[in-house]
Amino acid sequence: MKKPVIQFENYSFQYRSQTAPTLHEINLTIYEGEKILIVGPSGSGKSTLGHCLNGLVPFSYKGEVLGSLKICGEDAKDLDIFSLSKKVGTVLQDPDGQFIGLTVAEDIAFALENDCTPQTQMFDKVAEVSKMVEMEAYLDSSLHHLSGGQKQRVSLAGVMVDDVEILLFDEPLANLDPATGKYAIELIDRIQQETNKTVVIIEHRLEDVLHCPVDRIIVVDDGRIISDMTPDELLASPVLEQCSIREPLYVKAVKYAACDITPEMKPAHLDSFQVESCKGQLIDWFTKVDSPQPREKTESVLELKDINFGYAPGNRTIHGVSFSIEKGEMVSIVGKNGAGKSTLSKLICGFEKPSSGRIYYRGQDITEDTIKERASRIGMVMQNPNQMISKQMIYDEVALGLVIRGVPETEIKERVMKTLKICGLYPFRNWPISALSFGQKKRVTIASILVLEPEVIILDEPTAGQDFRHYTEIMDFLAKLNSQGVTIIMITHDMHLMLEYTPRAIVIADGRKIADASAVNVLADSTIIEKANLKETSLFELAHRAGISEPTQFVDRFIAYDREVRQKWQ
Repeated sequence: MKKPVIQFENYSFQYRSQTAPTLHEINLTIYEGEKILIVGPSGSGKSTLGHCLNGLVPFSYKGEVLGSLKICGEDAKDLDIFSLSKKVGTVLQDPDGQFIGLTVAEDIAFALENDCTPQTQMFDKVAEVSKMVEMEAYLDSSLHHLSGGQKQRVSLAGVMVDDVEILLFDEPLANLDPATGKYAIELIDRIQQETNKTVVIIEHRLEDVLHCPVDRIIVVDDGRIISDMTPDELLASPVLEQCSIREPLYVKAVKYAACDITPEMKPAHLDSFQVESCKGQLIDWFTKVDSPQPREKTESVLELKDINFGYAPGNRTIHGVSFSIEKGEMVSIVGKNGAGKSTLSKLICGFEKPSSGRIYYRGQDITEDTIKERASRIGMVMQNPNQMISKQMIYDEVALGLVIRGVPETEIKERVMKTLKICGLYPFRNWPISALSFGQKKRVTIASILVLEPEVIILDEPTAGQDFRHYTEIMDFLAKLNSQGVTIIMITHDMHLMLEYTPRAIVIADGRKIADASAVNVLADSTIIEKANLKETSLFELAHRAGISEPTQFVDRFIAYDREVRQKWQ
């Protein structure tokens, strides 16, 4: 009989600052060696559930606990946070917030140093764990020079040196490019199989996590467990759609073709999914759905000509990049972590100056313009919200740019309130920013730029950490702005975002532009996918398996149809 390692019994929790419980009568048992995925909309309580496991509730986040929680057979209320950290190792969404040491080896060894482990034993353990996460060649490297995926592996090694029984991953894919995210899921799976540790993953990107098997998926909504099923059972049910959680794209396509999905069809993995019975309906659906209409050409609003740049002399980051963006376009810039995408945005906004090359805005050379001069035309939303936030309260942060520009107070209030509603932040308008999640902080920074109404908006990972509902709200709002003539450039790792909202994609690899084509054609080119750490959408494979000879057309039609269906729901 399997040994239970996590047992919630009639467990409820209410934050001290809240008027109602965040978790309601949770009953959940997780067994030794299981791999569990927890999904749910933002604010559903799934992160709070994770905080209960690692002790942040109630030690850091104070509140009232009812019911019981046992970790490895011991009552959580009898354990201090140090004791819990020896049982539950947490890998955070933002690895930078978890680092202690200056080098990879120092950070991995931190817990061992705290335990006064003898040095020879410490060296052996660090070598063993770093090899497990494939970071043994980087032990002397500075943490700040690592890619996002490498940082995550170091965080994982840092909790594994304690030989914890439970590994908790809080949105491990949020800041990773598609190929690195795929590797991260494979790494978690391999370590779980080799060590038989219990793994709990909290993540929005359901399809990406299902790249490797999970035992059960727990769906949380409004502080309650809505379902606890195997992946095959869940994907054959309407639960995900009812809770506004994105289903795997191939599952959605099959449902649009009016096919009934059953657990016996093994829908959890595309490789095992038995689509034979749906082939005729998929082909019929494909022939009946119209292709999207191409966008009409307009004048150039932003142009980069042969841009070169390096942060240090003799070390070039950007190599001869040229492209032109038309007024009213919505364009994705994609590529692996560290490719130079964010650097390009800094050059466009004036945060950095190119070593050579020119930047034009509406045909006018702005290469020498100041940040302030460019800010009136080009708005920038950074990837890390903590780098943009300077006020304590949400309202004040969103209003700051208008205040600096001397906008009348009545107009400020009107524009701020309107933008807060659009970004799903209106209920929190009087909250301190410190009380927000990472995803909510992201929405605050988007709101602080949107309220200024710039002509061009650059967004660095606009949907990182967002659930499907908030993702859709933000992206549909951006699409509405775009339809009114606002030019939008998005730096993203989300391949579906690229396909759904940006007809055109510019691909950067190692500081060079390697492609500038339609989003669908980019993901149809295996050479580009490999060079830029992208990932082919599951819709291509579904089209191939269904015998559809034009898979790129199938993807195009699915994207257009899906957007139309969701717009009708709103």
